[in-house]
Formats: sequence, C-alpha cells, structure tokens
Amino acid sequence: MWPAWCSKLGEWWTQAEGSGWRGGGDLRSSRSSEQSEPPLGHRPQACCGGQPTARRTGPSAFEGTNEPQTGTKSVTATNYDDHIMKSLWNQIEDILPLVEKPARYIGCEEGMQQPDHAPHKVSWLFTYPDTYEIGLPNQGLQILYEIINERDDAVAERSYAPWADLEALMRENGIPLFSVDQHMPAGEFDLLAFNLSAELTYTNLLNCVDLAGVPVRAADRQAHHPFVTAGGHCTYNPEPLSDFVDFFVLGDGEEVVGEITDVIREWKASGRVEGSREGVLRELSNVTGVYVPSMYEVTYDAEPADGGTMRPINAIVPKYSDVPEEVEKATLADLAEWPYPKNQLVPLTEVVHDRLNVEVFRGCTRGCRFCQAGMITRPVRERPAEQVKSMIQDGLRRTGYDEVSLTSLSTADFSGIQTVVEDAMDSDYNDGRVSVALPSLRVDAFTVGLSAQIQNARRTGLTFAPEAGTWRMRQVINKLIREEDLYGAVESAYSQGWRRVKLYFLTGLPTETDVDTLGIAELARNCVEIGKKYNKSASVTVSVGGFVPKPFTPFQWFGQNTEVELQRKVNLLRDDLRKTSGVQFKWHDPKATLVEGMLSRGDRRLGAVIEDVWRNGGIFQEWSEFFNRDLWVDAMERAGLSIEYYAYRHRHEDEVLPWDHLSAGLHKDFLWQDWRDALDEVGLEDCRWTPCYDCGACTGYGIEHVVASATPPAGGSQGTGQDLASGGAVPVTLLPTRTPVGTGS
Repeated sequence: MWPAWCSKLGEWWTQAEGSGWRGGGDLRSSRSSEQSEPPLGHRPQACCGGQPTARRTGPSAFEGTNEPQTGTKSVTATNYDDHIMKSLWNQIEDILPLVEKPARYIGCEEGMQQPDHAPHKVSWLFTYPDTYEIGLPNQGLQILYEIINERDDAVAERSYAPWADLEALMRENGIPLFSVDQHMPAGEFDLLAFNLSAELTYTNLLNCVDLAGVPVRAADRQAHHPFVTAGGHCTYNPEPLSDFVDFFVLGDGEEVVGEITDVIREWKASGRVEGSREGVLRELSNVTGVYVPSMYEVTYDAEPADGGTMRPINAIVPKYSDVPEEVEKATLADLAEWPYPKNQLVPLTEVVHDRLNVEVFRGCTRGCRFCQAGMITRPVRERPAEQVKSMIQDGLRRTGYDEVSLTSLSTADFSGIQTVVEDAMDSDYNDGRVSVALPSLRVDAFTVGLSAQIQNARRTGLTFAPEAGTWRMRQVINKLIREEDLYGAVESAYSQGWRRVKLYFLTGLPTETDVDTLGIAELARNCVEIGKKYNKSASVTVSVGGFVPKPFTPFQWFGQNTEVELQRKVNLLRDDLRKTSGVQFKWHDPKATLVEGMLSRGDRRLGAVIEDVWRNGGIFQEWSEFFNRDLWVDAMERAGLSIEYYAYRHRHEDEVLPWDHLSAGLHKDFLWQDWRDALDEVGLEDCRWTPCYDCGACTGYGIEHVVASATPPAGGSQGTGQDLASGGAVPVTLLPTRTPVGTGS
C-alpha cells in the first residue's frame, strides 16, 4: 500500500498538468548541436535558471553540528536505543509546489519499499549524487536496496541530490536531506551510501552530506553520526575523497553489504558509545572489498621530482598490523545466485533509460586499453540464458514496460544473445509490442540476423563505438574492429530499415596524430554513403569525447592531452565535417575533460580542492548549466597544486600511484607490458577463447570465465578467428578516401 502522501498524487497531477512539475519534456542538453555536449554525456535540461547558492566559507547551516536541524529529537549515545525516525513529509510538502519538478522528491514508484524502521535495525540510505532522473535507473543502487530490505535486521531507503531550487528552500527552512521512500531525515540513518560513477559528482557528495546535517570531514564525525561510504567505478581511486568518506567498497556489492551490516549491527548492539567509530572502521578494514582511508598513512618524497613543484608519493602503508597492506576488490563468483533487481522501480516521472533493464553478464575480456570498466570487472560471469529469459518475462509482466534493455559491457558478446533476443521478441507476452535494446553493441558481433530481431517492434537509433578513426589507432587501444567489421555492421542495420546510427569516438589517445583524428570524419562519411543505398534520409551522429586515463588500465601512465590540444582536435573535426550532408557532430567539453583528468588520477591532496570548489558554489559540475572550470583552476592555485602534475604528465614505471595499495585483481606488470604493447601497436585477442595472458583476474580469485560457449562467435571476436592483416582495408564499393584538409602537425 502506498504511503499517505501518495494519495495526493491525483490531486496534484490535475492541478499541475502542463505546468512542468511532472518533469516531462526533452531529456537532453539545452545546448544546440553546434555546441559541445554537456560534460560527461547527455544530461536532462535544467529545470530552473541561475546558479546554485554559493557555499559559505565557514560551516553551513547544517555542517559540523551534532544535532539534526529538523526540529526532531537529537540522536545521541544516551538516547539512541529508543529513538525512532519521524517522517519529514509535512515540512517537505509545503515547499514542493515552489519547485519546478516536485516528482523528483515524492517517491511512490511501482516497486518502492516502505521498510519498518526500528532501533535495532541497521539503516542504509543509498544516495545517488545527481538528480533523480539520472540516479533512479542506476541498477547498482536498486540491487543493493532490494538485498538489504530482504534482511530482518536492516532497512534501506533511497535519496538523490536535490536540484538547486529545492536545495535553496531546504536550507532556508532548515529541512535536511531526506529519503524519497518515506521522507526520513538522512542524518539519522546509520549509513549514507553513495554511488560514484563520475568524478564531476564529487562536490555533490559533499553537498549531500552537508545537507544531511553531517560534518563534511570524516575526522569531525562522532558516534551518533552516520558512516559515509561510497562504491562505484570511481572508487578504484578513492584518494581525492579520503577526507570526506569513512570507507569505500571496491568491486561487487551484493555480498559485502551484508558483511558491513553485520559489523554495524554488532556495534549498535554494544551501545554505539563515543570514541567507538575508529574501532568499527578498523574492523571494517578487514572485510574483503572495504577500504578505510583513515587506516592508512601516506608519505611523500622530501623533494619535488622532474624539476616540478610537487612531491611524489613515497609510500601508502597501513597504520596497524591487522589492517591489510593491499585491499582486494569484492568479486561475485556466480551471477546466477543474484537475480536482482527482482522488482525494478517504475518511476512516475520521466527518467533516463526508462525501460526494463536485465543484466546478462558482468565483466569483459576484450581488453580495450582505455576502458577501466572492462579491466576492473574481470573475470566474465554470464547469467544463465534461462534466467535471463525469466527475468525478462517477469519484469515485463510486472512493470508494464514495452522495452527491455539487456545490459553489460558488451551485450552482443553474450553467448546466448541470439536465442534470448528471439525468445523475447516471439513470446506470448510480447504480442509484437516489446522492443529489445542492446546498449553496448560491439561492431564485430552485430549481425544481420540480430539487427532483424531487435528492430521488429520499433526502429530506434543504433549506437556503435569504434572509439578511434584508423586501424592503426584501434590496434594501439586494442579495439580490434576492422574497417569491414564496422561497415558490415552499419550495412546490416541500414538494410533492415534503420535510419540513424550513432558512432562514439575518443580523441587525445596515446600516439594519436591528425590523420587518426580526421579518420573519424572519413568513417562517418563512409557510413552515411552505405546508409543512403537503402534510405535517402540515412544519417550518422558522431559523438567525440576527450580521453581521460583511468586507474587500473594500461593507459594509467599516459599524460592526458591538454585542454588546448583537445579543443584543436575538436575544431579540426568540426571544420572537416561542416559541409558533410547526413553527419551530425557532437563533442564533450575539453574544459570538463581537464577536471575529470585531475580527479581521476589524483591523490589525497586534492581533497582541499574539492572542498574549495564546493564551498564556492560548485555543485552539479556534470551539467553544462553549472560547470565552472575557473572554480577548479582557482582552487588548485589556492591549494598550491599543479594541474600539469595531476593531468598532463606521463607517469614512470616505478612511480608509486595513489591506488597502488588497492587491487582490482590485475598484476601491475601485466598492465605495464600492455602499455608497452600499445606503443608498439600490438593487439591482444580476447582471452575467453585464447591462452591466458596471466592478467591476474582469474588466477587471483580462483574464478574462471563463466561463459556458455567454449568457442568464439561465428565470424570471430576481438581478433580471435579473424584476419587482422587487412584490418584497415576499406571496401571498394565506398568512395575513395578524401585528402584530409587542415591537417596539423
């Protein structure tokens, strides 16, 4: 049964129909196609004008206090055992008519849970540090939300970063951050758990903690404050946030959240006395996958290196003998044992990826050298095809969606993909109305048959990611997609009635020349030429992002291209494509790429920069409406830190990296050799069907790749069963390669 406030939904809906409160409209950037895309991909259009209120230079209305600023009873060690949370709905309801999208904050989704809170239960608040539209579809948080609520000793609710209009009203009225499920005050949960998928959300994490009435810095928290934790891909280098987050979770969260719950439950049962937090953190540091920054000491060299001003890291060592020297990631052995989410949330308002999502496998071994996700999620663990089919059928029946997305890092590689798609399209519950989306399509795994299947119900756009414009460059990055693979996939799509194809590329990759950059434009033109054989209105959208080197990849030693150089390459492509009919060009802002690069491979010293940016109003930095490069540059200068040191310089083989005390299961010498192979333009085949390269992922965890087929797919895959000698050959049916214009040095 829905909570009482949902009974007002129909009344509000009638009153506000057409006023924009429901969050309808175009979920796209407000920038035009002639401008760069908003930082880090597409973001929904802003719902209110103006910039967020600047943070105060001293403590805010909430920060650093020991009592919630809500008028509710203070939770202290002496009264904790009998404290019961109280909903803030009555206060929240009064201000929601004053914001443009109240539906972001009311919950009431199909699948929402209303757990019974009790003093003895461990309470989690899973928080996404971006808007509801972006955060609700996140499968990681939905999975953990369900798992915790299945326990009888724990409860979980959800929260999302409030937009600037609501935040201003919350601060004005003393209303703290709250859950959307039952509108409980965030500061009274035992754990505030964040998902970190992008570096530019870091300041939003600080803002959410502050809005919760919790001290922003971990060292200032007391026994009655919640623990602040974070997971997600960005936590493989958590050091820039080490001053603010009590502990991080590396790897798969399904099992580790249960172990954390056990530790917190025992701590609560013991009385949650003052001074006991450090003991809890010390115990948590021994849970596989948990990293506690305060349990480690970082030392720096006495002198700057390479004639610069920055002192390199000398060592990162545990403070206590029982704290592990290296933190291993948590890894699920069998995905079949975790068929989540069982009750995917169905929102009342428009969100991104608004469809049924079913994860078909986890991990990737194609070995793209730029791809952190593929490296850190090894080994491959496929979900049984029968389980995938049942999850699709049950999910469609329960949610009423007419589209299902089969998610993974490379869905077309799923061993049972053809059968699963056929069954989804042909089953009784489909009736010709359900579309299947494959959001991670590998060009060399996309066939005419697969194209024909997924377009049966509805023809939407298809997205492929060649990543680089020339065969030489694709060998460098180990994306072994031949020219014939790309053009064959594009022809398969257009021949089956598709009209639009989107191509993703990176620029600023190691060893990239202007010939490689302009190769992007040539590929796009050739794809349009293929499309026009089948449809005169065929089009291609080219989306280009600046490359950001990531931890635990072979490119972690590479010095990122400067902001000026990335902008030059963008201009080169824009000028070359300006008069090309049928090609639309979009790009990622090089200014945002700079900031992402600083944070991606930064160390603990960047914590002061993140806090400085936040205190000066820098929230929602992923959004083009709010991103402010100058805030970051000025904060770096005030902290005495070098942009060159963090973003642009090449790293040495023997350099101590900020994440060297953490493990994604990959041997560092394997990554270094792969980096050398990249410079030699040597590609590596997919190790699922070739001899082991001893990267460490399988041998270290005792888990072999879990795949349904012992042989590569027909036609080959990532070099296996393919002729790579002719990888750069262009089909003779296409126009001859044009001489690039405006080629730089």
